[in-house]
Amino acid sequence: MEHHYHSEEGNVPVAIIGIGCLFPKASGLKDYWRLISHGQDAITEVPETHWSAADYFDPDPKLPDSVYCTRGGYLSAVAFDPSEFGIPPSSLEATDTSQLLGLLAAKAALEDAGYGDGRDFNRDRTSVILGVTGTQELVIPLGARLGHPHWRRALEDAGVSSDKTEEVIQRISDAYVPWQESSFPGLLGNVVAGRISNRLNLGGTNCAVDAACASSMSAMHLALMELQAGRSDMAVTGGVDTLNDIFMHMCFSKTPILSPTGDVRPFSAQADGSLLGEGVGLLVFKRLEDAEKDGDRIYAVIRGLGSSSDGRSNSIYAPRAEGQMKALQKAYETAGVDPKTVDLIEAHGTGTRVGDMVEFTALRGVFEGGGNESENGRPKNWCAVGSVKSMIGHTKAAAGAAGLIKAVLSLHHKILPPTLKIETPDPKLNIEESPFYLSTRTRPWITTGDHPRRSGVSSFGFGGSNFHMVLEEYQPEKEAVSWDGAVEILALSGDTRQEVAARLEKLKQEVEAGIIDEDLSFKAAETRKEFSSGAPHRLLMVLEKTLDRFDDFTDLLSNALDAVKNNIKEETRILKNIFYAGPVQTGRLAFVFPGQGSQYVDMGLDLACRFPEAVHVLERADGKDKTRRLSDLIYPRPIRISEEKTEQENRLRSTDAAQPAIGVVNMFMTRILNRFGIQPDAVCGHSFGELCALWAAGWIDNDTFFDLAFLRGRLMAEAGSALPGTMTAVKAPLEEID
Repeated sequence: MEHHYHSEEGNVPVAIIGIGCLFPKASGLKDYWRLISHGQDAITEVPETHWSAADYFDPDPKLPDSVYCTRGGYLSAVAFDPSEFGIPPSSLEATDTSQLLGLLAAKAALEDAGYGDGRDFNRDRTSVILGVTGTQELVIPLGARLGHPHWRRALEDAGVSSDKTEEVIQRISDAYVPWQESSFPGLLGNVVAGRISNRLNLGGTNCAVDAACASSMSAMHLALMELQAGRSDMAVTGGVDTLNDIFMHMCFSKTPILSPTGDVRPFSAQADGSLLGEGVGLLVFKRLEDAEKDGDRIYAVIRGLGSSSDGRSNSIYAPRAEGQMKALQKAYETAGVDPKTVDLIEAHGTGTRVGDMVEFTALRGVFEGGGNESENGRPKNWCAVGSVKSMIGHTKAAAGAAGLIKAVLSLHHKILPPTLKIETPDPKLNIEESPFYLSTRTRPWITTGDHPRRSGVSSFGFGGSNFHMVLEEYQPEKEAVSWDGAVEILALSGDTRQEVAARLEKLKQEVEAGIIDEDLSFKAAETRKEFSSGAPHRLLMVLEKTLDRFDDFTDLLSNALDAVKNNIKEETRILKNIFYAGPVQTGRLAFVFPGQGSQYVDMGLDLACRFPEAVHVLERADGKDKTRRLSDLIYPRPIRISEEKTEQENRLRSTDAAQPAIGVVNMFMTRILNRFGIQPDAVCGHSFGELCALWAAGWIDNDTFFDLAFLRGRLMAEAGSALPGTMTAVKAPLEEID
């Protein structure tokens, strides 16, 4: 069936202008992007703060009152000051974690949007609409206390004395949170939204929505309608789910949905179930026209959202492809967007074989649209598919928000993010014959320029609740560097070696005394502000973050101190993650550009994913060749996970690809160095590198360089095919070669 996509009348584009979030091993927005873009795994064993695996674990899934899986995505502890929100400390024990962490994330989202305490805005037209499931953390312990009549009768029937019975009952009761005046509001899911409205003084619509695992997308659906109807000017929306207690694990264990091997592997041949995750993902929505008028920073634009129900089916929780397709079709019809212009799908992707197959079938049904891809101007496998659940687990009521934030940040940073743990795609998906490929590594999102970058996000819930959102980039140009906090630099300087050593000693003492927080970002920034590049002695330490912690800072300090005191002479020396420079005579700087043979797949990948200069150069180079995209050869799509890397290397090794590819990477690396004020005094190049040197020296302009790089590569390839032969490199002394 042929579809014509025209934006639905009354569908108003909505801007996403602020984000606040807490997810496993990611206590904030920057940390969450670091987790996603670096492809880090936040799945762990259940921590002691949650429940005891020794009490409840058994590998037999049929054993009553036990769970066969203890792994999941668990939130790290975060600092919470009740006085900041005017909450009496005595009420904390009777207040659900979701309410407290929801407050933190909402405040962070509004501040990120530029609507913190210091800015006036119409609070009466700012709504809070959240996805929260009905069961909250405190319901279980408070309800458990009410079992005391059963305990008493059992003890009395066992012949236990009345005194001993009361003692035992008291001891059991003491294991649970006691009932108090604030318990009732403290356990209600809707008060997650109500407390935000109350404490942040927001007077618009205030409610919580429960659509099971689609709750957050359901809440965003209502928020969009509120904005499009003109009832609100701004909405804080998303999902909150901090419930990974033993009760929730029992629910999913007895269904059974959890992975017995303890990992979420979306669309993989090894997929065997899902894992539970915790998360809070809140976003600030505003009508696009208003956001532009008010000068707000815009992450991405919501073009449309589709919803549907599965209708009648054999099971209340078994998904139906027909129901999901209705939501997908409605989303693209409402948005006026052809699915063939979508390059990224953030799938529901729970890692259950049946659920993933149903979802993939629905996606194919809409994206293939009954036509042949080549006839519609797109090759097969054009659209990346993934799921953040492989990293953080299934965050239930917050799952749609977790996926949406991932897609929004991907559009904002112009990066195609990875999905973990897909060694081999499920062969039943027949993915190589579909419009999709599984995105398994981080790559720059290079656009053709034919349409804006677009993404679709799916979220489905028990009971057949289906939602799909269509997102579009706001700014087609990558403007800012994609910093993610994964690396920090501490910089120290002084007039003497002893002065630098003294600063190191002070840092070491602050660490030992616990004065410096585990998150060293603020301290690192402080040292960089005090650093003097003109000082005779300079020391840099590179800190690398794994998950939510910086690696071995104490060891790094000790090594730096030892090096400055004893081992490094007064000349530039480099140790592991330590750079020290003494008072030396600086010489002039030369750039040397390599020639053919230096190319390799994914060269400069980390820079291409971070710096605007790389994206600009790659997009310009892609426009020079109408038959293929050079960026696809340098950063190929992982269509077949089992594909030998030599196949990709061979395609890039071809002279007509290798030479312009080397030129492109040389160009953007040079521009990135220029960004930091690093300019060469002299340039030279080997073979093809001579062209790069001429460009860097300013003797040829950008277009001439591109034209020559493509032409040289093509002519040499044609000459090579006419006169078959090969080039060889020999590593040996000249006399041996002679």
